Amino acid sequence: MSASWKLRAEVAKPVAEAALAAQELVPDWDADIVLTACEIDEQHPDDWLFEAWLPHEPTPADHEAVAALFAGDAPDLVAEQVPDTDWVTESQQRVTPIRAGRFHVHTPDHPADPDAVDLVIPASQAFGTGQHATTAGCLAMLDLMKREGASIRHHADIGTGTGLLAFAAMRLWPNALATASDIDPVCAGVLADNAASNGVSLGGGRGELLFTVADGMNDPLLQARAPFDLLIANILAGPLAEMAEDLCAAVTPGGSIVLAGLLETQEARVRAAYRRQGARLARRLVKGDWSILWLRTSRIR
Repeated sequence: MSASWKLRAEVAKPVAEAALAAQELVPDWDADIVLTACEIDEQHPDDWLFEAWLPHEPTPADHEAVAALFAGDAPDLVAEQVPDTDWVTESQQRVTPIRAGRFHVHTPDHPADPDAVDLVIPASQAFGTGQHATTAGCLAMLDLMKREGASIRHHADIGTGTGLLAFAAMRLWPNALATASDIDPVCAGVLADNAASNGVSLGGGRGELLFTVADGMNDPLLQARAPFDLLIANILAGPLAEMAEDLCAAVTPGGSIVLAGLLETQEARVRAAYRRQGARLARRLVKGDWSILWLRTSRIR
């Protein structure tokens, strides 16, 4: 087995969680760099080990990319060679399962939870493994919507990445039409593999997931499939604000939009953009420094 490498740093739990969340929002993240974070000692739950796993010796660009995930001064990242190790398997074993609402998300190296809505996502696919605060927050928000009686007949996940949030919505509303999109063509293969692993059928019928490569809502398939009862967009604050008109126009009157990828400090700007389009806050969750918003559009157009 060839040698692998990792960059590691001991940081506080909120710092590690914020770095994981920041990585999910990098559109061109190198999929060869797999991030993990876990507590070092159960007696000190706020002390975490942050690691970036690589199949090669870290380059200066790798160091820079990982360091850029930390707000303010980055911690000292120590490069360490890990010989005779399957780096993908090792990194996946370090990604502990998460529970968000009724959902249990884990890598293939961890067992399923028969008492939860179980979803499996490989950690080597960095966009949306459920470990990051924004993704876990979206899962919790979708669970809350279901518990509060939201009736969804057609939903779309914009910027789907691994497909995790689309899969979660399909489990909650199994008879709905389901659509997913991402600007990155690589996600097409990633989503197809994950769909097979999670028993999700691809296609355009009810209970099936239809995927398209698209930049925002300006896409023939998305426009033909609209309007949606629910749009999910876990992206970035800037694009979310810019897309307010397009997203609100693609939702049925009284429909729902779940937004994530924005810091609490950016929430006012994003909410103002949607308020100008007639969308109002229904619920909000906070995960670390990140806000997850459930908005309802006006019933009158």
